[in-house]
Amino acid sequence: MSSAILEDEKKGVQLSGELDLSKVPKHIAFIMDGNRRWAKNKRLPIHFGHYKGAEVIDKIVSYAADLGVKVITVYAFSTENWNRSQEEVNGLMQLFKTYLRRKKKSMLKQGVKLTTIGNLERFSLPLQKELSEVVSVTEGCERIQLVLALNYGSRNEITRAVRKIVEDVENKKISKQEVTENLISGYLDTADVMDPDLLIRTSGESRLSNFLLWQLSYTEVMTVPTLWPDFGKKDLLCAILEYQKRKRRFGE
Repeated sequence: MSSAILEDEKKGVQLSGELDLSKVPKHIAFIMDGNRRWAKNKRLPIHFGHYKGAEVIDKIVSYAADLGVKVITVYAFSTENWNRSQEEVNGLMQLFKTYLRRKKKSMLKQGVKLTTIGNLERFSLPLQKELSEVVSVTEGCERIQLVLALNYGSRNEITRAVRKIVEDVENKKISKQEVTENLISGYLDTADVMDPDLLIRTSGESRLSNFLLWQLSYTEVMTVPTLWPDFGKKDLLCAILEYQKRKRRFGE
């Protein structure tokens, strides 16, 4: 174990003692920024950064579950990410398949329920099958839920929801008078998931980048300078401690 990891664990133990476990956020969303910069800083191919970032997801889910967090949502691939080079996109598609195959058994063992948000239709049939299989196999897991946002964009999600609502109104399944905020929420990809309590964006960027725009209405937002591949237990605990210092207001 490297000295950096040991230091992170040591600091994590210290910070754990300061945590109020009764006030841990139940749902934490992540914009995992910095994989490419991490790789470039180390003069490595970009895909090394993405693979390292995937490893971090496992660790953060495990740490979060130990603290009592119930849902982790990660922005894994946006609708805009298709604009990246074909080589990088292909590499990410291969990474998703590799990740799912390797992690299926460990998810079951650790009680991680996998779900997805986003429009999966653009992905290859083999990748859709891998996703469907892991989602099905882990359906009964209850320790923590990992939500992968794949080919996800909040505007796309809301557009799809509006189309479905219009369709249901036209087919007289619902009336215009029934269209409320709660009903709209029920048509979104996140219908079965609580809104995030905390959003963490790594690498120091401060944009929402078309992520969960409806769901983040009253979420506490935090940006941290750490690149995602370097994000560890200490960073997670520091973010939660900062969250616990804030007074959440819901329009009060």
